[in-house]
Amino acid sequence: MPRIIAGEFRGRRLAAPADSTRPTSDRVREAIASMLAARMDPAGARVLDLYAGTGALALEALSRGASTAVLVESDRKAARVITENIAVCRAEGRARVVARTVDAFLSAPGGVFDVVFVDPPYEVGADEVDALLAALRPHLAPDAWVVLERGSRSAPPVWPAGLEQVADKDYGDTRVLLATTLAG
Repeated sequence: MPRIIAGEFRGRRLAAPADSTRPTSDRVREAIASMLAARMDPAGARVLDLYAGTGALALEALSRGASTAVLVESDRKAARVITENIAVCRAEGRARVVARTVDAFLSAPGGVFDVVFVDPPYEVGADEVDALLAALRPHLAPDAWVVLERGSRSAPPVWPAGLEQVADKDYGDTRVLLATTLAG
């Protein structure tokens, strides 16, 4: 059962839908938070969590000072659990669940985000991930950060023009890649 590691919601336990998600471990979430904190101030950040699962990544970001979060999850059971986890953190005014596919969300006009978590199921192929990253580009604010989680044996992504990878670290079976938007 994941828990919020630091900040306003520290220690809150989050529910996880049985068998339908692969929650990011506390260790990996802490590593992601540290990677981001070394490069940006999370205060006021607008967060997008794609393939949100339990919502732990976005809720951890809100706990550490992000202002808003949109959590996209197509699995209805998981979307209900995310809504419950938002309530556990009393973040209803700052977080909202979008029960749609990631493709449908990214193909619609929408806001721009400062931090984006992309954690697709490991079985999602490299071509699909590359297409998703390209579709994500118009939703990124200047100086945005993209955190991509993949299986440690997955092919490296092809970052679209305007995104530059700045970190790549393995944590057991999980690979975390960090990219940022380029000026201009």
